[in-house]
Amino acid sequence: MRYLLIDHITEYKPGELIKGIKNVAMSEDFLEFHFPKNPIMPGAMLLETLTQLAGWLEAVSSDFKNWFLINRVTKCNFYGFAFPGDQVELEVEIASEGEQNKGYRGSGFVQGRKKIITEFEGEIIPLEDIEYTEEQKKFFKVLTRDLKR
Repeated sequence: MRYLLIDHITEYKPGELIKGIKNVAMSEDFLEFHFPKNPIMPGAMLLETLTQLAGWLEAVSSDFKNWFLINRVTKCNFYGFAFPGDQVELEVEIASEGEQNKGYRGSGFVQGRKKIITEFEGEIIPLEDIEYTEEQKKFFKVLTRDLKR
């Protein structure tokens, strides 16, 4: 199963940063077991959400030629839980750039309270190697609601 965790992209500046929203819904299957009768969004899923947001930043920054794949987390601190009904406000910015690798800083907040602060890096790959580029462009329009920059 593939988890598509970004519900809405609220802002982006190609080559710089991207902001988005993750709505934690009680119907998400990972909440059934994490933890029974006490559902909490797993911290690893928050990290994955930020990683996906970095992928969208790389896509829009490269005219949908590239995507980001994480291969190293250099820092990750959790400051509380995200519960069903929470709306996690996310931000990812480019921290470092190499020819085939990039580093990012990410954060997630619920009602102004931080839940995750992280730094991660990974490789840049051709988007067409993993997805149909035109479909991803259309999906990006859905996520941004044709956001005007």
